[in-house]
Amino acid sequence: MRNDTPAARLLDLSRLISRAGRVLTGVDRVERAYLDAVLESDVPAYGLIRTPLGFLLLDEAGLRKLADKIDGIKPWGAASRFAKVFSKLSPELQRALTDMRKLSTARSTRRGLGRMLKRHLPDRTAYLNTGHSNLTDYVITGVKALRGATIAVFVHDTIPLDLPHFQREGSVERFKLFLRRVSAKADLVIYNSRATQESAERHMAEYGRTPKRLVAHLGVDLHKADKSALPKGLPFEEPFFVCVGTLEPRKNHLLLIDVWEQIEKQVPPQDMPHLLICGQRGWKNEEFFFRLDNSRLKGRFVHEVAGLSDGAIAALLDEAAGVVFPSLAEGYGLPVLEAAARKVPVICADLPVYRELLADIPVYASVNDSYLWIRRIMSLAESRRTGQRPTREAFAPPTWTAHFNLVLSET
Repeated sequence: MRNDTPAARLLDLSRLISRAGRVLTGVDRVERAYLDAVLESDVPAYGLIRTPLGFLLLDEAGLRKLADKIDGIKPWGAASRFAKVFSKLSPELQRALTDMRKLSTARSTRRGLGRMLKRHLPDRTAYLNTGHSNLTDYVITGVKALRGATIAVFVHDTIPLDLPHFQREGSVERFKLFLRRVSAKADLVIYNSRATQESAERHMAEYGRTPKRLVAHLGVDLHKADKSALPKGLPFEEPFFVCVGTLEPRKNHLLLIDVWEQIEKQVPPQDMPHLLICGQRGWKNEEFFFRLDNSRLKGRFVHEVAGLSDGAIAALLDEAAGVVFPSLAEGYGLPVLEAAARKVPVICADLPVYRELLADIPVYASVNDSYLWIRRIMSLAESRRTGQRPTREAFAPPTWTAHFNLVLSET
C-alpha cells in the first residue's frame, strides 16, 4: 500500500438513495460502480447519506446490504411511521430511508456531522462525491473536521451552464453553486473526459481557483442481450434504428422526427425504416412531445419505448441497423460507446467527447444537415435489409478496472 494511501474512504451515496425505485441514470451508475470499487479496496470504506433530518453513516456491512437493495437482490423494507411523516417523498424513498436508518452505524444532524465523523472515522479520510449532489457547506466543514481529510469530486459535465435554456427551473443556479464549491474546496476533481475537464476549468477560471485534476474515462459495461425482456413485437424484422436516453431537449429528438417525416415522403412504406426512441420522458420538452404524440408516424414507424432493462436494450442494439444520437451536448455519451463496443453502426453529432473517445469510428453528421442524416440512415437500412451490415472498426471500450486504477491511486 502506498505511503499516502488514505486511512479510510467516505463515499457520498445521497444521490443513489434518492433514486430508489427508479431506473438508474448514467450518473447513478457511476456512483453505483464507485460503491463496488471502495468495497473491493483494502482501504476501509464508509458511506454518507443525507436525509431530511441530517446524515446517516454506513460501515462496510451496511454498504454491502445497500448494494443488494439497489440491485434488486434484496427488496426494500416497509416504510416506518417516522419516514411517512415526510409525505412529499416517494413511497420508495420512504422505504429506502427507513432501511438506511436501520443499517446505519451512526446518525447526526447537519451541524453535528463533523462530531459524528470524528467519532467514527480516522484522520486522513478521503471523501468522494460522484453525484453532483450534497456538496454543501455542512458536508465540507464536517469532512474537514478530520485532520488531513481530502475532498475529491467527480464532475460529469457542465451542461447546465453551457445550455441553460434547456434546464429545469433552479438547476442552473444549483449547478453554478456546486461548481463554485468544487473550485474553492476540492482537493481533486475527477473528470470523465478531457472535453469535460476543459469545459469545467474554463468556468472555474472565472471563480479564481482550478483544483488538481484527473481525467479517467468511465468503464463501459456490455450487458448480455435478453430478448425475453422486450415488449411483444420487438425487435422488428424490418431495419430499425435505436436512440437511447432521457427524452430531454438537449438530446435533440426533434431532429429525428424531422428526418423520419422527410424519409416517409420520399420512400414507399415497404422501404421505411423504424425508429425506436428508448427512454423516460424528461423536462422542458413539450415541443417534442407534441410533435411525437401527433405525428402520423407514431406507432407505425416511430415508436416510444420506456423502462427497458439493460438486457432488453442490448438485444435491440444487436439487431439494429444502427443507432442515432443527434445530441447537442454530452459529458461522456455512454450509450454511444456501448453501441460502438457492440459493433453497431453509429450516426451521431460531431461532439468533442465523441472524437476523443471514438475517433473516426462513428459517422459524424451536423445537426443542421438533415439531408446527410437521411442519406446515412437509408444507406444503413439498405445494408441491413440485404444482410450486409457494414463491418465496423474494432473498438476496445474503456474499462472500470483502468478507471479505478487511476482514481484510487489518487484518492
